[in-house]
Amino acid sequence: MAEIVIKNVAKSFGSFQALHSIDLTIADQEFMVLLGASGCGKTTLLRIIAGLETPTQGEVWIGGRRVDKLPPRERGIAMVFQNYAVFPHLTVFENIAFGLRMKKLPQPEIDRRVNRTAELMHIEQLLKRYSGQLSGGQRQRVAVARALAMEPDVILMDEPLSNLDALLRLEMRAELKGVLAGSKTTTIYVTHDQVEAMSLADRISVMNGGKIVQAASPVEVYRNPAARFVGSFIGNPPMNFIPATRAANGQWQVAGVTLSGPAGPDKLDFAIRPEDLTVAPGGLKATARVIEPLGAHTLVTSDVDGRLFRAVLDSDITVAPGDELSLVPKPDRIRWFDPETSNAV
Repeated sequence: MAEIVIKNVAKSFGSFQALHSIDLTIADQEFMVLLGASGCGKTTLLRIIAGLETPTQGEVWIGGRRVDKLPPRERGIAMVFQNYAVFPHLTVFENIAFGLRMKKLPQPEIDRRVNRTAELMHIEQLLKRYSGQLSGGQRQRVAVARALAMEPDVILMDEPLSNLDALLRLEMRAELKGVLAGSKTTTIYVTHDQVEAMSLADRISVMNGGKIVQAASPVEVYRNPAARFVGSFIGNPPMNFIPATRAANGQWQVAGVTLSGPAGPDKLDFAIRPEDLTVAPGGLKATARVIEPLGAHTLVTSDVDGRLFRAVLDSDITVAPGDELSLVPKPDRIRWFDPETSNAV
């Protein structure tokens, strides 16, 4: 069992508070993604779990054992970094075997683990090559294979695909998810790329300002953001937001349109994802500004009540800059946020 429990972990660097009382439980064999913009604290949290940083306060438990006082080598973890850290003077075989030799495992066991992980990462034909003879994608596969060969309780990954081109990232995402699910290893993966997070994670912890804003499944984070920040950060393009004011009989006025909404304060923020809008009478009055044909659909950036507003429309709908549109939100996809707290209502 490799459940990870983070209890009240905080970290400050002088007067700067990088993490604020983080509480998070990651289940055994779960794939958890820490997602957020640069500087949100996700890598700091990962380094605390790894033992590369010491928390200012709090505890870290792995597999029922408190580890925040232990050195990294005693925590049962392996790490894969953004830079591949592949030794240029060693062959692929020796790179994968490096940690196993440090543990003084017998040669037959080393051979077994290296060959098994090389096959998992589809690099068994490269075992005799040196790093200078490998592409960037192949080097990253070597780094992942080296971590898997250690058969750790936990694998920690710090933006491991960020140096790869778009096509390789797509390929590696699919392989990583399958390989790590098969290895039954608990994984924590740090990224700022929401596509990686959505496609890889069992759960996503969205971080902002050193805090976890929401920890939930990818679908839950996307459909029901717990805070305005989550809605604006997750999704490409992100959620649209328009101030709403209370009308009579529990209705709300949004850019001149009356919509049903929740009970709450006199002012809320109406939110809708761009793909949850249709062109029909009686909707929000929008003036098209920029039209971006994207193949299967068209992204229309428009003006609604003086605010930027995006809609993803069927590519069969003909729209030109300056056209007037009526955009109707799907009622079950509307979300509301308190403008004072930014939390979902």
